[in-house]
Amino acid sequence: MTPQLAIQTVSEALIAAFWICAPLLLMVFILGIAVNLIQIATSLQDQVFSTVPRLIACLGGFLFLMPWMLHHATAYAIAVMGNLTKYAH
Repeated sequence: MTPQLAIQTVSEALIAAFWICAPLLLMVFILGIAVNLIQIATSLQDQVFSTVPRLIACLGGFLFLMPWMLHHATAYAIAVMGNLTKYAH
């Protein structure tokens, strides 16, 4: 395996991981900003109020996005496994 091929392989893996995780992280990030704005507006500094909605949104988003995430993860794995001869040299 040449250094260029190793760099390309790691780059593709990192890009695939980014695109698989990005929608869930973006959703939780936006919800976190919204919860913080509500806390600032109402002067409510309760930890439960800031934690529970984020956990529920993360779980709900994970369950909602799981088929899409699994599809992309398996597509990447199939692409890597289909080109194993490229990595053997």
